[in-house]
Amino acid sequence: MTNNYDPIDIRGQELSKEEADARARVLRETEIADVKWLMSSLRGRRMVYRLLETSGVFRISFDQNAMRMAFNEGRRDFGNELFREVMNVCPEMFQVMQREARDNKEQQDGTKRDGNGNPKSK
Repeated sequence: MTNNYDPIDIRGQELSKEEADARARVLRETEIADVKWLMSSLRGRRMVYRLLETSGVFRISFDQNAMRMAFNEGRRDFGNELFREVMNVCPEMFQVMQREARDNKEQQDGTKRDGNGNPKSK
């Protein structure tokens, strides 16, 4: 295995850093485009909302069993990362996704809900 690192080649080090920065920038731009694409469709938003719900982002992860709570926190950490990504890239689509999820829940239940998620009295 050959190591091409030359500690006195400052220009080479700068070029390597610029190349690494450019690769990281392209990767991030691709990730952002992926999230926008996913959140631009009804199916994508349904999937993201399902992942957020399943991961426990919208509830506490407390459990008296420490191992189960640690597991819940791991799931929740994944969900929080997804939530952060959506909110950083396209926060306006999160509101759309919430509204669609609420409407879908109402269709499944056959009940209208108030602003707190409680069934409306007729």
